[in-house]
Amino acid sequence: MRGLQAASIAAVTSSGVRVSDLITALSLATDLGLGQPPEHMMRAATLSMRIGRRLGLDDDDLATLYDVSVLTYVGCPVFGDEGARLFGDDIDFRARAVEVDLAGFPAMIFMLRRAGSGTGAVNRVRQSATLMRTGGRQVVQQMANHCAAAGVLAEGLGLHPDVRAGIEQSYARWDGRGVPRELSGEDVSLAARISHIAEAAEVLQRAVGTDEAVDLIRARSGTHFDPRLVDVVDRHPEDLMRELDAVEQADLVDLEPVARPPLDDDALDDALAAIGDFCDLRCSFFAGHAVGTARIAEGAAIALGLDADDVRLVRRAALVHDVGRFGVPGQVWATPGPLSARDRERMQLHSYYVERIFSRPEPLRRVGLLAATHHERLDGTGYHRHLPAPLLARTARVLAAADAFHAMTQHRPHRPARDEDAAARELRRDAASGRLDAESVEAVIATATHRRVSAASRPGGLTTREIEVLRELCAGRANKAIASRLGISTKTVGNHVEHIYTKLGVTNRASATLAASRLGLLAQT
Repeated sequence: MRGLQAASIAAVTSSGVRVSDLITALSLATDLGLGQPPEHMMRAATLSMRIGRRLGLDDDDLATLYDVSVLTYVGCPVFGDEGARLFGDDIDFRARAVEVDLAGFPAMIFMLRRAGSGTGAVNRVRQSATLMRTGGRQVVQQMANHCAAAGVLAEGLGLHPDVRAGIEQSYARWDGRGVPRELSGEDVSLAARISHIAEAAEVLQRAVGTDEAVDLIRARSGTHFDPRLVDVVDRHPEDLMRELDAVEQADLVDLEPVARPPLDDDALDDALAAIGDFCDLRCSFFAGHAVGTARIAEGAAIALGLDADDVRLVRRAALVHDVGRFGVPGQVWATPGPLSARDRERMQLHSYYVERIFSRPEPLRRVGLLAATHHERLDGTGYHRHLPAPLLARTARVLAAADAFHAMTQHRPHRPARDEDAAARELRRDAASGRLDAESVEAVIATATHRRVSAASRPGGLTTREIEVLRELCAGRANKAIASRLGISTKTVGNHVEHIYTKLGVTNRASATLAASRLGLLAQT
């Protein structure tokens, strides 16, 4: 049995949602982060499966290929604030990067042309100089963090270890010039090799047609791509790429080579928590928001006497309410001052995107519809539908209040974190002005202010100082900046980071952030 399948078979209550439903939904989020049209990753995965069948892979290998090809670039949009510092609009950067062989001189020229794009002249010069001086080491480290985060997501979804390995090789190359550097040739997972060539083929075929796409792919044979797979794509490519533009989510779910039964309710809850944690990595300052909001929303819903089904629905919606952030450039989220009218419109689309991502099957659609209301307000001034009070269910009112409270207690580039008392005052002002539901606000405040982490409990075996360092690390700060903020030496910070990684059983910041979120340690970062 693969992943969560075995647990699901023994379950008494089926959620009506399969793992394949979740990963195909996530592929829509990946499309947004890559700057590609909807269903791009679904079309690429369909092409991967056709290549796999041409190779004569058995069902187990096809099952691995299915999951890897749907999720292979799911980690690309994380830490978008860092991508924005380097290249401006990180989504536009990724959308154009597929046209370039990202190794050696062509890659450096491409990155230098984009360095600091959309920012001031001083930052453009600074980023260009850093790229030249370091040979792009920052970019390589970002790639490694993206892969690590995607691997943790795969584990959280209960996917097979071979799937995790394939996803963690999203930036690996046949010639060994990718990430990780030690991988080349057939040491790179076959599922990863197929997924890489299929994704590029889908983009190029759509942009320039089948014949020219094959020529461009063949030009990367032996460098980016496995020559044997290039030969497979070059053999009757019209048949291989037929009707890709007609592929829909239901078609890809039907392509699953090994049918997995629906998850039980608890397994679905765990999977949605893993997705929420992962998508909070869109920018460093969002870390822990999904789980934190879900805990508050669930407690408030219980306090208000909502029935068990509605409590569960509120918690699930809270866990994934900001998945749509993948569709908004990190540059927008990281803006330190007021947004322009254009950027405000782009930002507000994230609540629509979550509705679009979780549109099927029906149990996920209910979650997506509620999640999309988290910025609606009773007076109709919210977004994206501007729903008035009569159309906002109690579940939506609880979610909106919980999201607002938790967000206020986290740092954002345009404002510092508020303490709980200040957040409560702000929430009550919104209730008094008719924007938020007063009962929901009081339930949220009561729940949130009684959920303090006890320093004595030392979650994860961490000391109080290590928790402080961990919070700063998860907020995206370098060791030198952490040292300055905490009044300790940079070397001491480095030692703390080593101890933190050892205690949490992780090896990088992305995994440490996800672990900290699960332990409830990211309040007021």
